[in-house]
Amino acid sequence: MKKEAIIDAVIPAYRPGAEFRELLKRLMAQSRPLRRIIIMNTRTEVDMRTMAEDIPGAEIHELDKSEFDHGGTRDAGARLSDADYLLFLTQDALPADEYLVERLAAAFTEPQIKAAYARQLARPDCRELERYTRIFNYPEESRVKTAADLDTLGIKTFFCSNVCAMYERETYVNRGGFIRKTIFNEDMIYAGGLIKAGYAIAYAADARVIHSHNYSGLEQFHRNFDLAVSQAEHPEIFGGVASEGEGIRLVKKTAAHCLRIRKPWLIVTLVWQSGWKFLGYRMGKSYRKLPRWLVLRCTMNRAYWNGYRR
Repeated sequence: MKKEAIIDAVIPAYRPGAEFRELLKRLMAQSRPLRRIIIMNTRTEVDMRTMAEDIPGAEIHELDKSEFDHGGTRDAGARLSDADYLLFLTQDALPADEYLVERLAAAFTEPQIKAAYARQLARPDCRELERYTRIFNYPEESRVKTAADLDTLGIKTFFCSNVCAMYERETYVNRGGFIRKTIFNEDMIYAGGLIKAGYAIAYAADARVIHSHNYSGLEQFHRNFDLAVSQAEHPEIFGGVASEGEGIRLVKKTAAHCLRIRKPWLIVTLVWQSGWKFLGYRMGKSYRKLPRWLVLRCTMNRAYWNGYRR
């Protein structure tokens, strides 16, 4: 990436708290400055304008809760920018240091690289199983992924997380950007399209954000249901690409980790959570066969299903 390239950030926000304020402060302290921080704020009782009033380049665009969409809201923010590159973040992803933007930008080393995503580090309060999942999904080594990796990486070739990811804007616009209506997974849908079009995705392990969750088994079920729905709705991206094998590999690696750290009792929790994940994924893949009432029980995004018919 050229040094003079302009970078704007786009951040969806919903009832942000002190952590979001910390995110804005850390973005201000970056070695590679952002020109604008475009905040797509879902209207709530939180006074967003006061929270961001002293942040240079921050601008707030309001939307109603009924208007929010994982892909559409981010795309609307992207269309407000004419920057060279777009940095997408979630409101709970904290830059680990002042070099996040600089190192993500530096990942665009070749013309075919059109997206780059950051490494996610576990929070101090993160439970052991989720901490290992972070290590599994976000290793210490950077790499560039292309269609040549599909045979070995399977669906992980398409992996790219809008928790913290940067995209070349011109290609983003030319390819139509994020899908406007999606239940989840807008980042992988777009990244999969890039890979299939002959482009590449960079994983920048030295660009780091602090981000993790301690989800329960049921919460994992809901997330995996929506994830599988997104895959089932986009066979042009995910059809014929191996996916479940990566989940099995994670379970095996995590179980081995539990034994290695001499905490074998954690395997019980691993089996419990993995069962919920698998059940959610299988039901999501078959969502078209399910009645509306059951879909609404399974999803974590009920608003997405307005107008759904069996």
